Amino acid sequence: MSTVCTTCPYCGVGCGIKAEITGDREVSIKGDDAHPANAGRLCSKGTHLAETVGLEGRLLYPEVGGEQVEWDEALSLVASRFADTIRDHGPDSVAFYVSGQLLTEDYYVANKLMKGFIGSANIDTNSRLCMASAVAAHNRAFGEDVVPCSYDDLEAADLILLVGSNTAWCHPVIWQRIEKARAERGTKLVVIDPRRTETAECADLHLPIRPDGDVALFNALLAEMQGRGLLDDKYLRDHVDAPDGFWNDLSGDAALAGVEPGLLDQLCDLVAAHPKMVTLFSQGANQSVAGTDKGNAIINLHLATGRIGKHGMGPFSITGQPNAMGGREVGGLASMLAAHMGFSEAECDAAQAFWNSPTIARKPGRKAVDMFRDVHEGRIKAIWVMATNPAVSMPDAGFVREALDRCDFVVVSDVMAETDTAAYADVKLPALAWGEKDGTVTNSERVISRQRPLFAPPGAAKADWWIVQEVARRMGHDDAFAFESPAAIFREYAAQTGYRNAGKRKLDLSEWAGTSDAAYAAWTPTIWGGASPYADGQFSTDNSKAQLVAVVPSSLSAVDPCFPLRLNTGRYRDHWHTMTRTGLSPRLSQHRREPMAEIHPLDALEHGIIDGQLVRLTTAQGDSIFRAMITDAQRQGDVFAPMHWTDQTSGGGRANRLPGQTVDPVSGQPAFKNSRCMIEAIEPDWRAFLVCTSRPILPPLLYWTSARIASGWLVELSGEGAIDVDSLLPEGDRIEAADLQRGMRRIAVRDEQGRLSAALYLTRSGTLPSRDWIISQLISDEPAEAPALLAARPKIAGPDKGPVVCVCFNIGVKQITRAIAQQSLTSVDDIGTALNAGTNCGSCRPALAKLLTEVREPELEAAE
Repeated sequence: MSTVCTTCPYCGVGCGIKAEITGDREVSIKGDDAHPANAGRLCSKGTHLAETVGLEGRLLYPEVGGEQVEWDEALSLVASRFADTIRDHGPDSVAFYVSGQLLTEDYYVANKLMKGFIGSANIDTNSRLCMASAVAAHNRAFGEDVVPCSYDDLEAADLILLVGSNTAWCHPVIWQRIEKARAERGTKLVVIDPRRTETAECADLHLPIRPDGDVALFNALLAEMQGRGLLDDKYLRDHVDAPDGFWNDLSGDAALAGVEPGLLDQLCDLVAAHPKMVTLFSQGANQSVAGTDKGNAIINLHLATGRIGKHGMGPFSITGQPNAMGGREVGGLASMLAAHMGFSEAECDAAQAFWNSPTIARKPGRKAVDMFRDVHEGRIKAIWVMATNPAVSMPDAGFVREALDRCDFVVVSDVMAETDTAAYADVKLPALAWGEKDGTVTNSERVISRQRPLFAPPGAAKADWWIVQEVARRMGHDDAFAFESPAAIFREYAAQTGYRNAGKRKLDLSEWAGTSDAAYAAWTPTIWGGASPYADGQFSTDNSKAQLVAVVPSSLSAVDPCFPLRLNTGRYRDHWHTMTRTGLSPRLSQHRREPMAEIHPLDALEHGIIDGQLVRLTTAQGDSIFRAMITDAQRQGDVFAPMHWTDQTSGGGRANRLPGQTVDPVSGQPAFKNSRCMIEAIEPDWRAFLVCTSRPILPPLLYWTSARIASGWLVELSGEGAIDVDSLLPEGDRIEAADLQRGMRRIAVRDEQGRLSAALYLTRSGTLPSRDWIISQLISDEPAEAPALLAARPKIAGPDKGPVVCVCFNIGVKQITRAIAQQSLTSVDDIGTALNAGTNCGSCRPALAKLLTEVREPELEAAE
C-alpha cells in the first residue's frame, strides 16, 4: 500500500486528498490535513471518489469511425484533417472546446497550439459557462482577472454575503469553513438567492431576490452606504477611479431587486455595522445576461467602502470546476491570449516572441455559444472537444447536437466511451482520468496544487497534453512541442507569466520557471499573489487604480402568457456536471435519484400539478420531462431543474435543452438562470420501476431514468400503450402476481441460488411500493422469499428510514426525525452523536439543521 497526496477533481475549492492505494484500481480516500483549502475536510463527492475509479465504461483505445485503431493512425488523421482545413479555409475554420477538467499543463499545450501555431483564438472552455462574467468583471475593475481574496478571509470576516451560491451544496467545504466562522466568531451570514436553498435556510438573513435583480440590489446598497457617510473617501481618492456622473446615476431599489423594503433595510444595517465583509458570488450571479454587471456591482461596493485588500474583506468569485482558474491563467478562454494577456499589439508580440511561433492570434476567438453557432453554420469545419460534454452542458443543447452532426470533422478526447457528445465523434481519443493524471490545478483562491497519479494508465489512454502535442508535431511543429513531462510544461508556463511583465500583471510565476523535476514532484500547495494581491492598493491598470464601473439594473419585464414561468437550472448536492463520474457511485446516486422540477405550491395549483407526477417543461428551444417536486422554498413564478441528466442516464431531465442562446454581451456567458418557460402535467398510461443487477436495454418510452444502486440499477419507467415486460427482465426463476382490475403487475426473477436478480413493479392506476426494501434484497446473499418480493416488503416490517439524507452512513429522513423526537435532540451535533449523520463529509449538515427545526418548532410552540 502507498499513500499519494493529490487534489479532488470536483469543484474549484481544490481540496487536498490523501489517497491510500489498496489494490488494483482500489483506493481509500480521506482529506489531506495539510492542505490549506480543506484541512482534512471533504464533501460527499470527494469522500466517495473510490467508487468512481473503476474502468466501467472507459474509452481505452483510439477509435476512428467507431473502429479501434493504433495511436499513430488516429493522431495522423487528426493532424492532417486540421491542417487541410486550415490550408483550405483559414485558421478560424477550426476550433478547440476544452474544459476545467483539464490540468494546467494540458490547457497550456492546447492554447499554445491554437493561438501561437494555428494562429486563431478559437479555443474556448466550458468555464465560459461558469465563470466568464466574473473574469470580465475583474478585468473591467482591476485591469486583470485576479481574485482578490483567500479562504482565510472567510474565517476573519464579521459578515459574509453569498450571492447566487448554494454553497452548502455546490462548495460544501467552503460552507464548513463558513459554519466554523459563525460558531467561533459569530460571523453573520446573508444569502441573496431567488430560492430558499439549504444554504438560505441556515442564514441570518435571506433575500429572495427576483431573477436578475442583483444590480438593483447592490446599487441601492451602495447608494445607502454613501448616504450614511460610510464610503472610504481616502481609498477612493488614492486607489480608485470613477467615471463621470457615477455617483449621480446609482439606480436601484427594493422593488427592482424584487425584495421587500424591510429586507433591504436589514441588509443595509448589517453591511453598515460590519466593515469586515466578504461577498462570495458564483453561478447564480454569473449565468445571466447581466452577469458581468452583477460582478461589477459587487466589486463597486467593496472598492467604494475600502473593503478590499485587507484580511477578512473582499469580493470573492468562487469557481465551479477544479481547474477553471488554471485554464483562465494559461489562456483557455477565447477572449484572452495567455498568462492574463489580452490582444494588444504589444501583448501579441510578446506571446509570439516567447513562443518563437510562426503566427499569433491577434484578436479574440469565438466564445462557446458563438463557436457552436459557427459550427452549425459551417464556418467552423473541424472541432476538437476535450474533457467535456457540450451536447448536454451547453444551452440550447439540441442546437449544439445539430451543429456537431453537421460538422465535417469532430474529434473528442474523453475518458468515457459513450457520452452524448462522443456519439457525434469521427475520432475518439482515450484520455487519462482523474486517478491517472499528473500535473497541476489552481483553485478559487489561486492555490496551485499537484494532481498526482494513483494508477497506471489503462489500455492505451494518454495524457491530454501528450495527445495535443503529438498532433502538433504531426502538423510540423516539432521543436515547440517537445515536452517530455508535465514539469517541463509547467516551467515554460511559469516563464511566460514573467516574460515582458515587469510588474504590469499580478500573475507572475517566473520564480518557479526553474523548478526541477524533483521539486515539481514534491510540490506542496502554493498560493500565487499572496493572500491578498491588492494589499498594496496597486491594480493592473494604466494608472494602477481600480475602476468603478457604472451598471444599470435590469428592468422588470411583462409576463409572457405563452411562457409564464422562469426556469432556473443548477446543480444537485451529490452529482457533478453530466454524471460521467458521480453516476458510477451508488452512494452519490441516492440523494436525488431523478431529475426534479421544483415548483411553488401556488404555481402547481394553477397548472394542475400534484407532487411526484411527471411534468413537461417547455421553452422556445425545446422541452423535456421531469418529476415534479412541490416546495415553498421555490420562489413563486420560478421553476428549478438540475442540469446533470443525459441520454445515458435518462429519457428526460434534459434541462439544458431549454435555455436559449442569449448571453451576457460583455463576457459571452449564457443566461442559464432566467429562461421563460411553461409547465404542464403529464399522465402516463402506466408507471413502473425496475430493480436489476444488469442495466437493461430499454425500448422508446415516455420517460425513464436510471440510478446506480449497490450491486445494480434502479430504473424508473413511465409510458403509453403496451410494454413488453419480458424484454426488461433476465432469465431465471420467475414469480409473478397481477391485478387486472387495477392494471397492477409484479414480477421477480431469482437466480439459481434463489437470490433476487431483478424485480419489476408496474401499475396503471394504483400506487407503487417503496423502493428501498427491494433494493436491499438485490444485495442480499440470502434467498428471497416469493411472498415478500411480490408484496415488496418483509414479512415483519422494520421501521422505514425514508429518503436518504446522509449518504455517508445511509441515514434517512424518518430515522432522523424519529431520533430528534424520541431522544430530544437539540443540535446537529446531537444528531451526529446519535446516528453518525453529518459526522463524515458534513455535506448533509444543512439538511439536518432544517429537519431539526421542522421537528422542534412545533414542540416549542406547543410548550409555549
